[in-house]
Amino acid sequence: MSVTLPAHSWRRSARAVLCGALLLGGLVACDGDEDASLSAPGVFYVRPYGDTSRPSNKTVFRLGVKNGARTTTPRRLTIDVPRDAQDAVRLRVMIEDCKGSSTHVTCEVQDMSGDWYGGGHLVPVAAKGSAAGDSGVLRITYTTADGKELTARTRVVVGEPVVQVRATTFEDVPPGADVAVPVVVRNAGEVPVRGLGLLLDPGDLEFRQRYANCRYPTQMNGRAAVCRLPEVRIDPGQAVVIRPPVRMRASKTRMYGAYTRQVWALDAGAGPHSVALEGGDFGDGPVLEAFPARPADLKGTWTSGDSASENVRLGTGADFGVIAVVLPGSSGDKRVLRLVVRNNGPGDPGRSTRLEFTPPVGSGVLEQPMYEVDDGEYGPYCKSKDFAYACDVDELGPGKSRTFEFVLRLDRPGKGLVRLEDSESATASGVFNPDPDPSNNTASVRIR
Repeated sequence: MSVTLPAHSWRRSARAVLCGALLLGGLVACDGDEDASLSAPGVFYVRPYGDTSRPSNKTVFRLGVKNGARTTTPRRLTIDVPRDAQDAVRLRVMIEDCKGSSTHVTCEVQDMSGDWYGGGHLVPVAAKGSAAGDSGVLRITYTTADGKELTARTRVVVGEPVVQVRATTFEDVPPGADVAVPVVVRNAGEVPVRGLGLLLDPGDLEFRQRYANCRYPTQMNGRAAVCRLPEVRIDPGQAVVIRPPVRMRASKTRMYGAYTRQVWALDAGAGPHSVALEGGDFGDGPVLEAFPARPADLKGTWTSGDSASENVRLGTGADFGVIAVVLPGSSGDKRVLRLVVRNNGPGDPGRSTRLEFTPPVGSGVLEQPMYEVDDGEYGPYCKSKDFAYACDVDELGPGKSRTFEFVLRLDRPGKGLVRLEDSESATASGVFNPDPDPSNNTASVRIR
């Protein structure tokens, strides 16, 4: 939420038109701020005094002037903590352009033509002796080149609403089945959550219902929902459950389908790293509503931040297989060896598998699979260790195959080995492929 107070506007003078022409020509010689307006947060939450923790994805304190002139002539920006707010709020400054005290700061600003100013370097903080829930209003003034003052106000609240979402995973889901995803939100902060924002991203799943108080932005092709529940209030330590549960449909093949939920307090904002999803049509389904959470709703793991990205695991597997290869030839011959990995289905386990190739004894590898590191520059695709090569299969859907091509110099008859194993990413993430037929995971490579 932000408050924007526009400057008094009037008809542009001939000088303003000339100013625009100079800017288009690359010259900076304009001092007019005729259409400028000052922007500041309507509400800003700060940590209690002495608390150095920082909630994840916190919106920083930002000021801005829209439609201001681009100029090197300094402007004056002042921030005041009135006497009746000083028991709750003070100022902290870590930027050379600003001078002053903890209650009055003056900044010499050379260019605020639409740029945000002060984020992380000029911030309000809780005053010593203040308590959670205390608040005070800052007065912010920006003086234009012709002496006009633009003003704004920010109410600073001691303590923060810290929203967290309960993590939920689904295992052994039938391919293509409907999944009812619960959304349970709690306030781990010091002050109430007033209004709740919710981002739903089905990822590899599909929405089965579109909700009436959620927009589906066109830039996401309807693949995300941004929901607003302005009437929600969550006191510190309390939790709510969103009903009805969000209905999604699992993939028919993707064995590990991820979905994401992000929550935030509406007046605190969705955070500086959140994707701004505006516009889009409202859904035609029921309205999402918040109800007090019951003890059963609170069981499980809670995220440390305001978002959760989790898996829906299908109750299926993928039959990956390799094929034996025989290379005929004489000593000194060069032969192309093609190692084929095929996913016989029915599932798609993602990047769970890698191929390991041990060349026949006595043969030499002259060429191996390569990938483009940079424009026109290539490097080995497979990792080599102890005369063996490990190659990630990566994404391979049902019915698809991938070929790894090596060039060998033959020496004498011999036998090598190709086998499939868990990839490093699968080992790290636990996203394995329960292969229903491991008998074809190993094959020989023979030179005769």
